[in-house]
Amino acid sequence: MEESTKMLIEQAERDLLHTYNRYQVVLDRGEGVYLYDIEGKKYLDFVAGIAVFALGYANQAYNDALKRQIDKLLHTSNYYYNVPAIQAAHKLKEVTGMDRVFFTNSGAEAVEGAIKSAMKVHSGKGTGGRSEIIAMEHSFHGRTIGALSVTGNAHYREDFETIDRQVRFAKFNDAESVRALVTENTCAVILEVVQGEGGLIPATTEFLKEVRSLCDEKGILLIFDEIQCGMGRTGSMFAFQNHGVKPDIMTCAKALGCGVPVGAFLMTEETAAKSLVPGDHGTTYGGNPFAAAAVCEVLRQYEERDIPGHVKEIAPYFEKKLDEIAAAHPCILQRRGCGLMQGLVFDRPVAPVIRAAMDRGLILINAGADILRFVPPLIIEKEHIDEMAEILEQAIRETEEA
Repeated sequence: MEESTKMLIEQAERDLLHTYNRYQVVLDRGEGVYLYDIEGKKYLDFVAGIAVFALGYANQAYNDALKRQIDKLLHTSNYYYNVPAIQAAHKLKEVTGMDRVFFTNSGAEAVEGAIKSAMKVHSGKGTGGRSEIIAMEHSFHGRTIGALSVTGNAHYREDFETIDRQVRFAKFNDAESVRALVTENTCAVILEVVQGEGGLIPATTEFLKEVRSLCDEKGILLIFDEIQCGMGRTGSMFAFQNHGVKPDIMTCAKALGCGVPVGAFLMTEETAAKSLVPGDHGTTYGGNPFAAAAVCEVLRQYEERDIPGHVKEIAPYFEKKLDEIAAAHPCILQRRGCGLMQGLVFDRPVAPVIRAAMDRGLILINAGADILRFVPPLIIEKEHIDEMAEILEQAIRETEEA
């Protein structure tokens, strides 16, 4: 490690709150699907800022769109209209099939708004008042108080148990376990269409349809969290569109801004008519002209370049390569996932593999201690997959021999 990197890391450890165990690298710039550290070392990026940089780094059209907006207007507050937010909301409605949009600053904030919206629908006006939420075991919805309360990993909640808002946890892909938790007080069911942090597990069509039917039967709202699995990552713009099941409320973020912090929660017109009204919810920065301009440009490029179509085309090759790697190494138990959201399940912790891959110029992350997670930029081509596979093979062999 060069002295400049060492000094910067030491400075960071003195100044930043220690809530991350960061890798010992200081990233400096990006180009396409590659990142470079301050020493000039090149890394193939199969993390994309955790499913954020779908369009890759140094995307000139994206950068130019943001520069144009910087020269016009960055922020106004939501007491006024602004053109980028109007255009972004309309485009987002078109690609989701939902009816009403509220822009946020992050995915966790979008989940907070979704929960709040559902609770408002059942706040007592014609429903008798409902407050229970059914979430899924091993789910992940964010780190803020409300989002954490519906996150189905006890480890994340254990120091904050007073936040429990009558949340019950069902088994993912088990509709009967959801039904068993329903009471007269059930307000909403929230789930990821593909669990990310929980292990790259896609929901089955049967499960989603049964939960949709149950919610309709009991007058319960269905919330889909598409923060990681949405925005083309599974080969459709949003993962629920692969199944023909529509939620009442949905959340998105991450690739929605491709680097600019922005999220959104959306709802159907029927839900909106019973939910939030002026004074119920707000945000200072959400939907400001700069963030909304990023959304507009991202959605423009998705359409022009047919990003979901590219994912459908390239994903089978990606899956084939991962299957070959899994077959060659007994320590890999399973490949699972959907589209360009994949995981390899190991019989041991994967941290040594991640470190060995990074030493060789490949950036990966985990999903739990024993799963390698792959969420690369959606613009990857076969040559990038081949490069990844070669480096990963070397990293696995090194750790097997250690």
